[in-house]
Amino acid sequence: MVDSHPVTQAAASEPRSGEASRLAPRTTGREAMRERIAGAIVEAAAGVFSRSGTDSSMADVAAAAGVARATVYRYFPTREALLQRLATVAVRDAGGRLAEAQLDTVRAEEGVSRAARALLEVGDYFTVLARERVRFDAEEYERSLLAPLRRLIERGQSEREFRDDVPAEWLTTALVEFVVSVVPSTPAFGRDDTVAALTTFFMDGARARIRPAAR
Repeated sequence: MVDSHPVTQAAASEPRSGEASRLAPRTTGREAMRERIAGAIVEAAAGVFSRSGTDSSMADVAAAAGVARATVYRYFPTREALLQRLATVAVRDAGGRLAEAQLDTVRAEEGVSRAARALLEVGDYFTVLARERVRFDAEEYERSLLAPLRRLIERGQSEREFRDDVPAEWLTTALVEFVVSVVPSTPAFGRDDTVAALTTFFMDGARARIRPAAR
C-alpha cells in the first residue's frame, strides 16, 4: 500500500530537484513513483547528514523528507543502504560534472575554478561522501572523481603553475577538503564569489614558488 503522506502524493506528480532527477533510467507508473519517493528521501538524508553527521537518526531523515519513519525503512531497510544510495548518486553526479567541466582544456588555475564549481554543485551529497567515509565503489570514485582532479594537479605541476615540492595527492586532497568545508556553510556571498574565494585560497597554498637562483 502506498504511503498517504503529502510528500508521497507530491512525489508522484512532481519529482524534486536533486537526487530524484539524477536517477538514471526513466520508468513509468508505480515504479516511477517509487523512484521519486526514494529520491526525495535520499535528498533529505543528504541535507541532514551534511549538517549533523551520520549520527543523525532515520527519524531525522523522515522528518526532513516529510514522510513517516516507516516509509523511510520501507525504501531503505538500513542506514547503510541509504548511505550507499547517497554515495552512488554523489559519485555519479560529481564525475559527470567534472567531465563536463573539461578540466584538461584550460590552464590549471582555471581548471581549479571549474573543479570547485562542479563539486560545489553536487552539494550536500558530495559533503557526506567525502566526510563520512561512506562505503562506495572505490574504483568508480577513483576513476570519476579523484583521477581527473589528480591529472589537473599533475599538469599544473609540470607546467610550473603549482608547486612541485609536495605530492600531487596532497594537493588533490586539499582541494577536495576545501570544497567539503564550504558546502555545509551558508556564506553571505553567492556561488560565483564562493568559487572565486575557494580558488584563491587554494592557489595561495598551491601556486608554484619562485626558487632562489643557485649561487
